[in-house]
Amino acid sequence: MPATYITTHKRRALSRYGLAIALSAIALALSLALQVRFGNPFWFFFAIAVIVTTWIGGRGPGWVAVVLSTVVVLYFFIPPYRSWNVKLRDVPFFLTFILCQVVANWLISWRRETEDALRRARDELELRVEERTLELQQANEALVERMAEQKRTEEALQGTRAELARVARITTIGELTASIAHEVNQPLAAVVANADACVAWLSHRDPNLAEARAAAERATQGATRASEVIVRIRSLINKATPEKARVEVNRVIEETAALANGQASRNDVAVVAELAPDLPAVMGDSIQLQQVILNLLMNGIEAMSGVTGRVRTLVVRSRMLGSNQVQVSVEDSGVGVSPEVMGRLFEPFFTTRAKGMGMGLSISRSIIEAHGGKLWVESDGSQGSTFHFTLPSEDRTAA
Repeated sequence: MPATYITTHKRRALSRYGLAIALSAIALALSLALQVRFGNPFWFFFAIAVIVTTWIGGRGPGWVAVVLSTVVVLYFFIPPYRSWNVKLRDVPFFLTFILCQVVANWLISWRRETEDALRRARDELELRVEERTLELQQANEALVERMAEQKRTEEALQGTRAELARVARITTIGELTASIAHEVNQPLAAVVANADACVAWLSHRDPNLAEARAAAERATQGATRASEVIVRIRSLINKATPEKARVEVNRVIEETAALANGQASRNDVAVVAELAPDLPAVMGDSIQLQQVILNLLMNGIEAMSGVTGRVRTLVVRSRMLGSNQVQVSVEDSGVGVSPEVMGRLFEPFFTTRAKGMGMGLSISRSIIEAHGGKLWVESDGSQGSTFHFTLPSEDRTAA
């Protein structure tokens, strides 16, 4: 300990014991001064001296005050006066005085120590509360920072997922290049033929306006059909933030099947749509849902590319599941999925296709789960497989 602290502590101890001596001396002076007038009121003043000394100085100085009071009372106030002798008849009174002084010292010291202990406990409790409050504040600040960091991470992850989904869509469109070219060339060829017919009908000496109008209308329909194909392709490729809106599932299935029809024909696959009428709408992003369905269709076509000896049929179904869910199923008659592959089918970068990225099903599952649904597969391992996904209906989403 520092020397200054030791010196200060000694001074405080000496001052407390000095207080015991001073108060005992004051009690003696007052008792002697008032002895004749009030008949030896020493018991009162010495009791006060012991009480005050014990309260201010503590147990040790209080005992000093008790000893000094006993000695002074014995010498000055117990007959024979100014003598250390005690008559037998005064012994009970003297012992009673001593007992009162001892009890007073004990009670006051106990009371003081109790209050000191309570004060220390309160101070310690306040200190612990302050420390705990500071810890909680620091923990709260750390938690807020962690939540902010997690939010930034989730936003970055969401952006990465969206970009990766767009890359997967572009890759799928690349696989459908021949089919898309056929889907566009067919209506454009019809446009040219109908335009030529319209010109021919108008070039006659007597123009046939009815036939020319019909040819022009057919040309318009062909151009609209080609435009719709281009619009669907651009919507799949465009980089846009996913937005949930009211989506008709059957319409999305029909538009997506139209994109995949060419690829299916090239692989001798018949696409059959069994769509339940009057399905409720769902809340979702139509482009993302179209991507999921297109990926399942392409996987089904690929699974049947090596099948011989049976009809290659790809069935797309929609139906109500329960009272508040729409279920879409894509069933192929391909080679099926083995139990070993089944467990890894939705893992990122795992693929059974020769030219696959291994991200289609993983992205599809994340899209469906983000829409509040579920994507899974069923297969017996040899006679094809069926992919199902569910989406909450618009009524359930609103609720």
